[in-house]
Amino acid sequence: MTYPEAIQFLYSLRWYGTKLGLANTIRLAELAGNPQNHLRFIHVAGTNGKGSTCAMLESIHRLAGRRTGLFTSPHLVSFGERIQVDRQPISESDIVRLVRKVQLLLARFQEEEHPTFFEVITIMALLYFQERRCGVVIWETGLGGRLDATNIVIPLASVITNIQFDHQKWLGDTLTDIASEKAGIIKQGVPVITATDDPQALAVIAEVARSRSAPLFRVPPEAADQPPLRDLTLSLPGLHQRMNAAVAIATIDVLKNRIPVPADVLVQGLRQVHWAGRLQRIPMSGNRTLLLDGAHNIAGARMLARALAAEPPGQPITLILGILADKDWPDICRALAPLVHRIHLVPVHSERTAQPHGLSTPCLEANPALVLVEHASLAEALKAVAQDAFVVISGSLYLVGEAMELLQISPATTQPERGLNEWG
Repeated sequence: MTYPEAIQFLYSLRWYGTKLGLANTIRLAELAGNPQNHLRFIHVAGTNGKGSTCAMLESIHRLAGRRTGLFTSPHLVSFGERIQVDRQPISESDIVRLVRKVQLLLARFQEEEHPTFFEVITIMALLYFQERRCGVVIWETGLGGRLDATNIVIPLASVITNIQFDHQKWLGDTLTDIASEKAGIIKQGVPVITATDDPQALAVIAEVARSRSAPLFRVPPEAADQPPLRDLTLSLPGLHQRMNAAVAIATIDVLKNRIPVPADVLVQGLRQVHWAGRLQRIPMSGNRTLLLDGAHNIAGARMLARALAAEPPGQPITLILGILADKDWPDICRALAPLVHRIHLVPVHSERTAQPHGLSTPCLEANPALVLVEHASLAEALKAVAQDAFVVISGSLYLVGEAMELLQISPATTQPERGLNEWG
């Protein structure tokens, strides 16, 4: 098998869509020898900040001398970003080898019960982390928590960053519904750390924790300004990242007797962490600046709006905006449009894209003075803004990944791999 053939096989798994439930993953893990039983996990769920919190925890534990596994989604450019050891993406040869191994296991399934893409790569990650003898695995949920394929593990700690509106089709239309799904990662007796501040959502998490005798540690908003964060400049910008850092610090503290981390290493880990596509500022030629931020739901858009409001007054801001149709795109448009001078609307390279023309009405409602331009592609929009001093690309992590590839910020893959992020 070649690497392109392995990637094509992973693409073929999209035919099985998305199935929420653990039965297939449990059976596939059993056929693989239950690699999860030989690893230690920190399981991270939540609406926003999961990836950043995972990156912070990974950085801290790696600097503490542990071999770290990191499992996250979606990837921005290459599939290997999802499965990393010591922040090095899994190699093409290891992807091929693990695809071949898991294909033998999949032959044991009937067509109607065939595991999905995410279920398969979850087992690939577990096998890889076991092979590499990772000392701790930072384990991000894919969708929700209770029925997410990652939920077959018994972690050292369960982390729920926050509860906001996203993926309502799958998780429910209220914050209590969404909290119930996220709280599904809580295990019997395993400590829970959360920065959830919505009272009803927090009550759901607290009740699940109580019913499972899981100690609950709440991270309050003021934790973002307490030592060691008070005097610490994070490598990830934005006020929301200080809250993510507070969650990471609380998690380290809760687990200090099982996987201790020296105080200076914790600080160093937060200073050195890197997580692409989240308020990522990139200097460009001609004294220009590019800002990449996924902001794929209303809470993320409000965080980006807060960051843009802090920019020097009078600086013209150009926004390239592309959003998926199954997101709350009218409110995302309304949150961002008042902060910018010009918006270039583009389609996201996805079957689920919202069309640029449809985004124009809420943008103009929020900012009638806006200059609005529609484009057939991101590449076309990038040419149009080539002389603009400050350009923001946002609305979807898929769009950010495409920008990184087009602008050669991240090395292009030998074949398109961003499409593996599609669910169906």
